[in-house]
Order: sequence, then C-alpha cells, then structure tokens
Amino acid sequence: MNRAQVMRLLTVASLLAVLLVELLVSWRERAPWVVWLLRWLPLLLFVPGMYADRLRSYFWLCLVCLLYFVTAVLRIFAAPGDLVAGFGLVAIISLFVSAMLYVRWRSRQLRGLNG
Repeated sequence: MNRAQVMRLLTVASLLAVLLVELLVSWRERAPWVVWLLRWLPLLLFVPGMYADRLRSYFWLCLVCLLYFVTAVLRIFAAPGDLVAGFGLVAIISLFVSAMLYVRWRSRQLRGLNG
C-alpha cells in the first residue's frame, strides 16, 4: 500500500468522522431535518467523485472543508470544554490535510513522477 492509498483511506475515515460530528451537533441542538440536510449535503456531494477517484472532487472537498473549519473554530470558542467541538476540529483538519496530500501524491503517481 503506497502513501497515496493511505491518504485516501484517511480521507474517507476523516469524512466519516466529520459527518459523525455534524450528526452529534445536530442531534444535540435538536435541529430540524432541513438543518441536518444542510450540514451533510455539502460533504456528501463529493462521495461519488471520491469513489470514482476524481482528484478534482478531493480538491473541492478541501475548499468546502474550510467552511466547516470556521464553524468548528466558532464552536470551540463558544464552548471551550466541549469535546465534540474539539473532535470536530481535529476531524476537519485531518480531512483537509489528508485530502490535499492525496491529491498531491496521486497526481504525481498518475504523471509517473513518484510512484
């Protein structure tokens, strides 16, 4: 298993962690189903592209992660002792870094430079 494949698995695991955090936050806030949909849909839109190994989907996922990063930082400052908010921030950072590294290493692999 090469490093690109490891990053792809880490990206999927991080995405699942972020979805779990959003589920917990929505459940804790007793949010209506529309809010659940708005929290999950932006992330779930990239799943077909990730499954098909489209690097562009991973790149756009990184850009969307920045919005989730902002909300995670706001949650941390709103409730400093909240473990779910802390786990959410770690999951978002992990998702961003792993997806970016996957794009970098996989694109090099596809060009035949490093792989």
